[in-house]
Order: sequence, then C-alpha cells, then structure tokens
Amino acid sequence: MPRTLPTPLSVGTIAERLGATVRGDPDRLVTAVASLKVARAGDLSFFSDKRHIAALAACEATALIAPADTALPPGVAHIVSAGPHLDFIRLLNELFSDKPLFVGLSKHSTYHSTSVLNDVNIADHCGIGEKSYIGAGTTIHSGVQIGANVQIGRDCVIYAGVVVNSGVRIGDRCVIQSGAVIGSDGFGFQPSANGWLKVPQVGGVWIGDDVEIGANTCIDRGAIEDTVIGNGVKIDNLVQIAHNVHIGEHTAIAGCAGIAGSAVIGKRCMIGGAAMIQGHIEICDDVVISGATYVTDSIREKGRYTAVFPYGTHREWLRMAGNLRRSAKSSSKKKDTTES
Repeated sequence: MPRTLPTPLSVGTIAERLGATVRGDPDRLVTAVASLKVARAGDLSFFSDKRHIAALAACEATALIAPADTALPPGVAHIVSAGPHLDFIRLLNELFSDKPLFVGLSKHSTYHSTSVLNDVNIADHCGIGEKSYIGAGTTIHSGVQIGANVQIGRDCVIYAGVVVNSGVRIGDRCVIQSGAVIGSDGFGFQPSANGWLKVPQVGGVWIGDDVEIGANTCIDRGAIEDTVIGNGVKIDNLVQIAHNVHIGEHTAIAGCAGIAGSAVIGKRCMIGGAAMIQGHIEICDDVVISGATYVTDSIREKGRYTAVFPYGTHREWLRMAGNLRRSAKSSSKKKDTTES
C-alpha cells in the first residue's frame, strides 16, 4: 500500500530537494510514495532496474524518479536522477524521520541521582543506573534498562525493551531496535575437576557513531578488553556477537549470523544471513561472506567467499551426501596406500 506523505508536495519541490530536474509538469501534486508495482495517480515511485520494465510500462504514478534515458509512460512526470533508488531513500528519510512521541523524562521511570540526562526524552518504565550519561536529543522508548557507568551519545534512538548493561559506550546517532541486549556476559567457561568454572567477563562494549543494531541482537561484553563495533556498522535482527569481537567501520551483518569470540572483521565487509564466523580468526577489509557460509580460517584477500550447497529435493541431498562419503573414504584409502 502507498504511504501517505505528511504534506502533499509538488513534483518540482521534490526535484528541488533532490537537486534534480523535471521533465513534465512540475506543479503536479504528489500525496504518497509507493513501490513501482502498486503506484497509482498521486503517488511517487522510482525506477532503477531494467528487470522491472514491465511494471514501468503499466505504472500509473504521478511521478517517477528515474535515469535520464528512461522512457516513462505518457503523463508521468520524470524526476531525472543518476541514482534513483538512493534519491528515493534520501527523500523517505527526510519525509518520514522519526520524531519523539513524548518529550522530557517520564515520572514513571527511575533515574539514579548521579546519572546525567541532557535534554533527552525517556518514556515510561525505564531504569537509568548510577553514573550514566545520555547525550542531548536521544530518545529512549518504554521499558529500556540502562546499567551503571553507561555512556550514550547524542541523537540516538533506543526502542522498547532494550537492555544496555554496565560499562557500555555508545556513540552518536545510533539506533537500537527492540529486544537487543548490549553488554551481556560473554560465553566464557573453563573446564575444571568440579565442572565448568565461569571466567569473569570484566570488559565492556564500545559502539561507534551511526551504528544500527537490529531487534533481539546480542552483543557480549569483552572478557578483559572491550568488544568493539566501529562507526557506521549495520547489524540486522537476531545476530550474535561474542566477547572480544572487533568489527570494522561500515560493515553490514544480516540476520541470524553468529560471530564467535575474538574474531576480527575488517571494514566495509558484508556478512550474509546465517553466516557463521569462527572465533580467533581475522577477516580483512572489503570481504563479502555469502549467506549460511561457515568461515573457519582467516581471510587475507578481499573478495566474495561462499561455502554452501544449494537446496534440492531430499532424495538429491541424500545422493550428494553419499557421494561425499564415498569420495572421503576413497581419498583416505589412497592416502593410506601412499604412506605404506
């Protein structure tokens, strides 16, 4: 369904905001934004991929953001753009930016007398621990719990039910979605004669500026040194980041990925959904890990890495597994013959 704009805008006004030019009537009004397939009269959409040429031909939108060489349907105003998708995203960010639903400090939350809250917005049923600092313009939704000695920068948004444990540092303009837990104990246990001995987790978590953390993601505190998330990192829902992990600036991690302790991931990497990264390895800058790939060794050269089987019928998988077993047994026999 289209998303109604807060205020109708002319095509010319939209183009001016994007620094673009218009082919067609700049005075036509846009009242909503929509995807190309569902856009109708009054809507604004974008076209950037020739795979969607059929949807373009049938589109009834009032205006489209599209490259200069695109032939639009008759009557559709053309906002000329070299990067239509990015311009559309920029416009959405401007028009639908989150604004606090509440202002000031709720009387239904608790604040330690030593905490410093500079021009922040805090909803009901939150708890702020001792000697914690929250920067100006930050909004904290209901039910958030923030421990002692936590520092949170300016203009952050922390959604309902987030837990930020003691000793965590969060930079400016960060977004943390509901249910995330930052600074929980790392999984540190040492076997002993009397069972598993817990290793104290006395490090913290350091999160840079402009980081986004998805719902129900967990980032563990370091065992001694801090777990570090660099500037501009984007983390999806249900991601596990273990103790002492370092993630370089502007890396993106998709949902259900797991990163084991003390792994170091470089800058501008992309980690696919359900990928698994072994602990105590290093991945260099500009690496792409395909979804569901298990990385067991350090990666020293940039590029894309994949280690998954495409799906098939159950019968096909059994046949493939049988072939793998036979191949492994054959290799083992050849090795034994060579060594003897």
